Amino acid sequence: MSGIEHVLFRLKRVLSGFPFNPFSVGNQHGTFLEYFKGFDEIEVVQGIFGEKATEVLRRLHVEFTWVSGYMYVDGSDGHLVISKSYLNRGDKIDIYLDLIHELCHVKQFMDGRDLFDPHFSYVDRPTEIEAYRYCVEEAKRLGLAEQRILVYLKTEWMSANDLDRLVYNIGFECSP
Repeated sequence: MSGIEHVLFRLKRVLSGFPFNPFSVGNQHGTFLEYFKGFDEIEVVQGIFGEKATEVLRRLHVEFTWVSGYMYVDGSDGHLVISKSYLNRGDKIDIYLDLIHELCHVKQFMDGRDLFDPHFSYVDRPTEIEAYRYCVEEAKRLGLAEQRILVYLKTEWMSANDLDRLVYNIGFECSP
């Protein structure tokens, strides 16, 4: 994602709480299970939501946006916002793991946790550490190599030091 796309994506996140959000014009809406059938039956998702996985995902609102970026949980009401371009062009494994990551944030939002606590940097934020732990465990279950998992964990807004801290914080042990 380019710098301009990243700024637009963050601006969309800020504007989502306003009565009229120009970035929402033309967006597609639905529920999670309409688009991601069978996700409620995945073991890791059941681990996040427990026996309420189907009920939660059946009611979870999803917004597909034309704004480039990835995906995130809207802090105003807990719905999932997904970039159409990422969904269409992104790596399928990364998209799958990102969905797991964001579903963890949905559960955290439901539990009243602060997803964007400014007292922590991104890689030290307890909600991010928990979400990435789910992703790493699922990546291991899928048989992804350590280096591929590291590629998944590294985002363009992270420095090498940030990645090292995240790896340490989530307890991901990998070979040097």
